[in-house]
Amino acid sequence: MAIAMMIKNRTLTAICGLGVILSAAATSPAQVNSTPDQSTAVQVGRNQVQLPASPSLPISFGDLIQVNVFDSPDLSGPFRVDSKGNLELPLGGNIKVSGLTAAEAGSAIAARLKEAGILLDPHVTVSILEYQSQGVTITGEVRSPGVYPLLGNRTVLDMIAMAGGLNENAGKVASVYHRGDSANVRQVPLNVSVQTPESIEASNFKLLPGDTISVSRSGVVYVIGDVGRPGGFLVEHNDRLSVLQALALAQGANQTASLNDARLMRKDSAGQHIMIEFSLKKVLNGKASDPLLSDGDVLYVPLSNRKLYTLRGIEAAIGAASGIAVYRIGQQ
Repeated sequence: MAIAMMIKNRTLTAICGLGVILSAAATSPAQVNSTPDQSTAVQVGRNQVQLPASPSLPISFGDLIQVNVFDSPDLSGPFRVDSKGNLELPLGGNIKVSGLTAAEAGSAIAARLKEAGILLDPHVTVSILEYQSQGVTITGEVRSPGVYPLLGNRTVLDMIAMAGGLNENAGKVASVYHRGDSANVRQVPLNVSVQTPESIEASNFKLLPGDTISVSRSGVVYVIGDVGRPGGFLVEHNDRLSVLQALALAQGANQTASLNDARLMRKDSAGQHIMIEFSLKKVLNGKASDPLLSDGDVLYVPLSNRKLYTLRGIEAAIGAASGIAVYRIGQQ
C-alpha cells in the first residue's frame, strides 16, 4: 500500500511539473502580445482580425473596447463601456475602466479576474475599437459637419467621406488640429484626382480621438461689368488667379467695354474697401503686368458709352442697308 501511494504521488508531481512547463511556454512573450502600443491579433469566429494599435488615451463612456484574455475565449470579446464608465465582464462583475488607458484597463481586468479566483495568472490585452465620446470633429466645407466616431485607423479622406464628402465650395487643403496641441497644425492636400507619393503619405497619417479636421473654402473672385459672363469664380487648388485668367473665365470683355477704365476692388488688411484703377488694354497688349487677384476681389470692366453709341450706329446702318437691299430685290 505504501509503495502504491509513493508511485501515485510521484506521478502527480510529474504531471504538475509538466503543466507548469506548458503554462510557462504558452505565456512566453513570443506568443502573447501584451504591449498596448502594438497591434493585436484577435480570433473572431474562424477569422483572425488584426486590431489597430491603441493610443494612450483614456477610455470614456460609450467606447467600444476589445478584451482578449489569453486561453479564455469565453471571457474575451468586444464590450461597450456603460454610462457610468463601467465594463460588465462575463465573470467578475462590473469594473471601472473610465479614465484608464488600454494598458491600465488590461491590468485592472487581470487583477479582478485573479482576485475573484476565476484565473490564477490571467494575461489580458485591451484594444480600443471605437471612441464614442472622443470622436473627430469635421468642420468647414463638407456636406455634413459634425463629430464622428473614430472607428479604428482612419485617414483624413476616410473621415471626410463619413461627413458626406466635400461640397462645391471646398478648397483643396484640410487642416488637422490635435487636441491640446493647437500649435501643431498639419496641412493635408485633398486633390484626389492627382495622387503623388507625397500627397498619399501626407493624407494617410494616423488620426487620434479629439482631432479636428477643417476643410478650407475655395477662394472666390468676381468679374462684373461689360463681360461675356459676369459672376463669381472659384479659385481651384488654393492658387491665385490673375486678371487675364479671371477675364477668360468670364468669356472676355465685350466689344463695348472700356478697357482703359478697368477697376479692381478689394479689402485691405484693415478691412477697408479700396479701388485700384488700371488699363486693361495695356495688360492685354503686354505693356503692363498682369495683377494677381485674391479671395474676394472684384474686377469691374465698365461699359463705354462712346463705343456703345458707335456700335449702335453701325448696327443701324447695317440694318438700313439690309432693308434697302431686300427692298430693291423685291422691286425687280
